[in-house]
Order: sequence, then C-alpha cells, then structure tokens
Amino acid sequence: MKNSEIKELSTKELFERLVSESDNLFSLRMNHKISDLDNPHQIKESKRSIARLKTEIKNRELNEVKS
Repeated sequence: MKNSEIKELSTKELFERLVSESDNLFSLRMNHKISDLDNPHQIKESKRSIARLKTEIKNRELNEVKS
C-alpha cells in the first residue's frame, strides 16, 4: 500500500486496515513457522504497511492537537 493511497483513507478506514493488516501479518508468521512461504518477502511488506498506517494515524492525531 502506497503512502498516497493511505492519505486518501478516512481515519476509521485507517484503523480497519491496521487491524486487518495486523491479522494478516500474524497469519503469515504462523504459516511461515509451520511451513515455508512461497514468498517470505510478504512478511516484510506487511510490516512496512503497518508502519505506514501507524505513521499516518499518528500524524493525524498530532494535527488535531495543533489545531
């Protein structure tokens, strides 16, 4: 997920995506422990998506406090 896509989302959608991406990361990790993934790079991408979502949520919180 790109930053431009993330910025277009509403705050509620950001939290929903964060929860779904966290669940996805958990399932990827569990599947990787049980048997190797076809593409282990998915774990890295999922972690980056979570970080991007959290960053955007934090930026919006800080902008609300400043206003």
